[in-house]
Amino acid sequence: MAKEILFFTRDDCGYCAKAHKGIRELMEENPAYKTLHIREVEETREPEFIEKFDYYAVPTLYLDGVKKFEAHIGMGYDEIKAAVKRVFDEALD
Repeated sequence: MAKEILFFTRDDCGYCAKAHKGIRELMEENPAYKTLHIREVEETREPEFIEKFDYYAVPTLYLDGVKKFEAHIGMGYDEIKAAVKRVFDEALD
């Protein structure tokens, strides 16, 4: 059974825009990533759902309920893309 990736984001977040760009590029670079089950959760639209998770910043990625990546101030695009790739690779294992 495929592992679920929860992708916590906000529409007004610049770091989230970098993560979205990285996801698009990663999926073009490795078609296997297109098979992953990613549920994007926009914080402002699902406040009750996000209360169940322990994170402070977006973007944040959980894999099967375990936090694997949480962005922090100052992260560049390459760092965010590399973190997303690590989560994707783990999800494929």
